[in-house]
Amino acid sequence: MSRVLLFTADPEYDTRFRKAVHGRLPGEVQTVFEAALPATPDQLLSRSVGTMPTVVVFGPGMDPHVAMRLAGVFDIQRPEVSLVLVVPSDMSLAVAALRAGFRDVLDQDADPDGILGVLSRVCDAAESRRRALPQGALGGVGSYGVPAEPRDDSRVIVVTSPKGGVGKTTIATNLAVGLGAIAPMNTVIVDLDVQFGDVAAALRLAPDHSLTDAVTGPAVDDALVLKTFLTVHPASIYALCTPTNPAEGDLIGAAQITHLLDQLSGQFQYVVVDTAPGMGEHALAALEAATDTVFVTGMDVPGVRGLRKELDLLGELDLVPENVTVVVNAADRSTGLSVQDIEATLRAPVDHVVPRTRMAAYATNRGEPLLQHAPKDKAARQLRALVTSFAPDRPIVRRGIHRKALVRS
Repeated sequence: MSRVLLFTADPEYDTRFRKAVHGRLPGEVQTVFEAALPATPDQLLSRSVGTMPTVVVFGPGMDPHVAMRLAGVFDIQRPEVSLVLVVPSDMSLAVAALRAGFRDVLDQDADPDGILGVLSRVCDAAESRRRALPQGALGGVGSYGVPAEPRDDSRVIVVTSPKGGVGKTTIATNLAVGLGAIAPMNTVIVDLDVQFGDVAAALRLAPDHSLTDAVTGPAVDDALVLKTFLTVHPASIYALCTPTNPAEGDLIGAAQITHLLDQLSGQFQYVVVDTAPGMGEHALAALEAATDTVFVTGMDVPGVRGLRKELDLLGELDLVPENVTVVVNAADRSTGLSVQDIEATLRAPVDHVVPRTRMAAYATNRGEPLLQHAPKDKAARQLRALVTSFAPDRPIVRRGIHRKALVRS
């Protein structure tokens, strides 16, 4: 049953609002008559009597710009509470409100059916969002709080491959989910395949915001605002996904990616980056920021040779971090190649071999990472070993053999 908390300085609007939902919307409405909004979500919610409200409506009389700043903090600290902003007929203000973290906007002059329609939609979405949030996340700032100071222990793990179709996104999403168990709400995955990224599909997410929002506007100068554009996944991780329109990818430059990763590494212990196949400007920007790189290849001659060429070129550009991991994905003995063949071609050791399994393909098609869907699967065990290699209690292995392997023989 939904509880709605209405903040407004206009008693007349309160009367119209209550008439519109009375007897037609399950739950109750509580009104706080104030002209100024509290500074924090907890201060605002403390004005509510009884159980936690499902929806908070900022009505007429509230400063919309103050409301938007507060909405950004709400989205981080109290993601289980959905916000609605009552606005005049101003499309630009409505768009700004949605980008700031409001779940919906309500026309100030809406008739009773219009008010009821918006409230019903937001209440339904709020209940679904509550069910999707991790256990223990409701009702406390705790795991959603913003660190007081930038981190100095952050690791930027770039997952890359010269060719598509090798399961790079599968590796990246499972790695992020596994790290989410090690560092709950301190792990974020970024989809840098800016035109055709699949992280949202692989995690079965429907993001309200995208990479475009994160590298433009107020998020560029404010890490707190940036965090409001991230999407929470039930595995206790955040995700920053690509825009639905591939054309928007042309608007994102390498310098913006560099700045974005710098912001995220100041806030999260683990930043997992899923790049597009090849070595485009976004991938190169990510590699410059990387503390660790996971190179992924399939068990086929073109893929292995492509990775060898990529390693050679990155060595010439001095873009290979000291911490390098090589993963052979969807390994199958029937391909005619062995791990020893791959190591001989790469002139570098293979760290993890993830076997091809039916369950891995099934989990991918379901949009559920294998580590969640079938943790006892053979492939999942290898993925867990990959995750464990990044655990904070594991010493960072600086493997000079990779550096030597980049020298042409």
